[in-house]
Amino acid sequence: MPPVKRAPTRPLTSPWQTARVGPQLHRWAVAGGILRRDSAVLMVNNLRRNGTTDWSTPGGVVDPGETILGALTREVAEETGLHVSSWNGPLYTVEADGSGGPGWFLQVEVHEAEAWTGELGIDDPDGIVFDAKWVPSGELEDLLDGQYAWMAEPLLSYLRGEADHGHVFRYTVSGDHRTGLVVTPTAT
Repeated sequence: MPPVKRAPTRPLTSPWQTARVGPQLHRWAVAGGILRRDSAVLMVNNLRRNGTTDWSTPGGVVDPGETILGALTREVAEETGLHVSSWNGPLYTVEADGSGGPGWFLQVEVHEAEAWTGELGIDDPDGIVFDAKWVPSGELEDLLDGQYAWMAEPLLSYLRGEADHGHVFRYTVSGDHRTGLVVTPTAT
């Protein structure tokens, strides 16, 4: 199937929410979703504020008042047009601590879709996702080459069976977006 190009209810709260913590630190709560079809993984291409792009699995920020799975289901529908009815997880969690650098802390909880309906189509109200496609597992490493470690390493490790269910991947992030971020894995 050719890639899809972008055309010109939320009960309970999670234990961590997207919120500003103190005057300088922003805490990002993110839900990530893995969707697999045959031997391919659904990936989305994101346009960032600075004009760069990166590939990731679908997902996004957990808004105040949303559950992780509620946010994930909403984000996947917006970014891909697919409507997930059942999730498995959390498979793994990613923590990227930029408190000593860019001034944020990122926590991503990743689940895998067990069932979904719909056809690929992008309707991202944030205008970030502009492409979605099924990528054969053997091509993911090349696609993710050059991405921040917190985006690529956990996904590839999980898909290879190198990470136990529930594993926490931790990273320290220093520098800033103007001069470049330095990402270092932290012992877990």
